[in-house]
Amino acid sequence: MKINKINLKSNFIYLLLGILLHSSCSSTKELETAFNEAEVFEQGYHGFALYDPEKQEMVYEHNSEKYFTPASNTKLFTFYTGLKLLGDSIPGLKYAVSNDSLIFWGTGDPSFLNPDLPDSKILEFLKSRQEKLFYMPPKYEIPHFGSGWAWNDYNAYYSVEKSAFPIYANRVEFEFTPGNPNPKIHPSYFENSIEKDSLLDHFQMVKRDIDSNIFSIKNFERDEPYTQQVPFKHSPELLAELLSDTLKKAVKVIREKPKQASVDIKLYSVFSDSIYKRMLEVSDNFIAEQILLLAAGEISDTLKSEIAIKEMKERYLKDLPDDPKWVDGSGLSRYNLFTPRTMIRLLEKIKNEVPQERLFNLLATGGKSGTLKNSYKAVEPYIFAKTGTLRNNHSLSGYLKAKSGKIFIFSFMNSNYTVTSSNLRFEMQRIMRMVYENY
Repeated sequence: MKINKINLKSNFIYLLLGILLHSSCSSTKELETAFNEAEVFEQGYHGFALYDPEKQEMVYEHNSEKYFTPASNTKLFTFYTGLKLLGDSIPGLKYAVSNDSLIFWGTGDPSFLNPDLPDSKILEFLKSRQEKLFYMPPKYEIPHFGSGWAWNDYNAYYSVEKSAFPIYANRVEFEFTPGNPNPKIHPSYFENSIEKDSLLDHFQMVKRDIDSNIFSIKNFERDEPYTQQVPFKHSPELLAELLSDTLKKAVKVIREKPKQASVDIKLYSVFSDSIYKRMLEVSDNFIAEQILLLAAGEISDTLKSEIAIKEMKERYLKDLPDDPKWVDGSGLSRYNLFTPRTMIRLLEKIKNEVPQERLFNLLATGGKSGTLKNSYKAVEPYIFAKTGTLRNNHSLSGYLKAKSGKIFIFSFMNSNYTVTSSNLRFEMQRIMRMVYENY
């Protein structure tokens, strides 16, 4: 009896396809069961999307078309803005020369004397100039806070004021040592702006006056080292004084550029990836807001976040599945609203434009770095993503490298939940591990 080899081969292929299809359906059912049966998902609002960029198809969706508060997942939009509107280096300032005077103005660059970023070229430039220095603030007054921010967060390290020319990351650092109620203050310029206050909350050592740069310090000796970063209230006059103190030469404010001044010259400061990494890995709100100002300045003569957002939505994001309700760079605003499937499309755009090694290095890595250092742990990291957290809202969007070696794009968004964040994250990790093991 002769065996039909063609039929055997066909039957084997059909059998293999059947096994793969059954495996895929089984994995999908497990995900659906995880969402339907987990108690943490019975309260609040939860959405998830898993996408295969190789096949260009959605693997699994759960409320992926619904809008959620993204929190710091908004920084992925800001990152894409930087990719499209900024170059490889950040414009540090612009300047013009008029006789014996150098007039300079800000671009929104967050790197000048920022302890969290590489040294900016701007410092040496200003130090080395022989002309008299004049700072010219923008005619458009940049609002210090974004639309929809919580006003009473003004004292918190994550709510730094936006400005055209940031300095020292627009914050003051207070470093307390055991047994000493008097902290080291950086920059030292603010040492004469301190008041002692024994009535401050036990857990809050420093509180700034809401309308001025007067800092109240709790008259209390701590047993352990403690550092608190407090935003200062920015103004052109304060900037000039801080610059004068730092450069050891006078810097004055000028409101109009002299007509006889030379053509405007742009000076670059640091590599763009250095600020992107800081923003994405540890979720730096200040840098995120400044990136939108930088981007606006590259396409207009006004440092206004709305200009950059409008440009991105009209030119580069018209093909998103759902119109993003996007109002700031950091995600501090609760007015931001995105859908999981929109996050997927954005992440796909980023993946198509940024080499994988570079991209994964910029993001927080599960069990290894940034905001994911203590979660999604594995022998070999498999989550490369951006977290996003506001009270009762938590999101995670990025890339997953499965056990099979395949790369998936995912967006996990949760809003208005009342369970503890730790319980929510535990269940999220269980689901992501399920994807890692089975896809």
